[in-house]
Amino acid sequence: MSTVPENAPNHCPGTGSEDAGKASACAGCPNQNICASGVATGPDPAIELIKSRLSNVKHKILVLSGKGGVGKSTVTSLLGHMLAKQNPNMNVGILDADICGPSQPRVLGVRGELVHNSGSGWSPVYVTDNLSLMSIGFYDPSGLLRVIWRGPKKNGMIKQFLSEVDWGDLDYLLIDTPPGTSDEHLSLVQYLAEGARCVVVSTPQELALLDVRKELAFCRKVGLPVLGVVENMALFVCPNCQAQSEIFPASTGGSSQMCSELGVPLLGALPLEPLLARAADRGEDFIAARPTSPAVTALTDIVKKITASCES
Repeated sequence: MSTVPENAPNHCPGTGSEDAGKASACAGCPNQNICASGVATGPDPAIELIKSRLSNVKHKILVLSGKGGVGKSTVTSLLGHMLAKQNPNMNVGILDADICGPSQPRVLGVRGELVHNSGSGWSPVYVTDNLSLMSIGFYDPSGLLRVIWRGPKKNGMIKQFLSEVDWGDLDYLLIDTPPGTSDEHLSLVQYLAEGARCVVVSTPQELALLDVRKELAFCRKVGLPVLGVVENMALFVCPNCQAQSEIFPASTGGSSQMCSELGVPLLGALPLEPLLARAADRGEDFIAARPTSPAVTALTDIVKKITASCES
């Protein structure tokens, strides 16, 4: 009787070297018939489960960006810190939904922490007494693993985060999303139903604003209310003389002009401060370290506008 060596190549149809790159991207997906027909079998039962799990969360805010590199994750962490500091009685949670590039554990200074599972679900990691975080980054303390998943698996992870994390009573849940408009965004909008709003982060240059316009069009298409736009890295602030200069010239008027054209609120502009970037790399609380900095001053006004919109 012949045997097959353990390291023998897989000779299933479509997997040979001569077929590399030719197989369907949907091969092996259990939902390909549904996608092809365009007819779903019914409402996802996870929606009601997630609605029940998040019933004690007052405000759910997605933090979006049209493209990468605009500082969305840093802005999310700053919003979380500022919300938690403005009212010590307020409970704030951050969900890191960027499955392939989780950065919140590092930015918030809680890398290496462990997620505990109990009868009530996964317990988030507490950054401060009233600021908690959940991220797939906690399952990779070394930061060396790379998540290479197709959309359905990433969506399944997001579904687990929303349905199995025991946040307790939260006033605000900030959800740090990946750049663009992809499967993760559609899943979040679907699972959160009508209970979510969003903040969009951009930088002043037109290249970023082009993608932000697409992001805002996505929000209108799926019925996701937009609280406003935060323009990040608007000005460079010298750490020595405090002089300000434009690093990204806004040739078309920047975020202010775009928001005026599209009828979207401009929440404010955050300057580019080297000490802020350094604090994010080190996982330090920049707001506590430099409470009078230009960035913190601008952030205070931005958070006041967000809370006023949410509470009105």
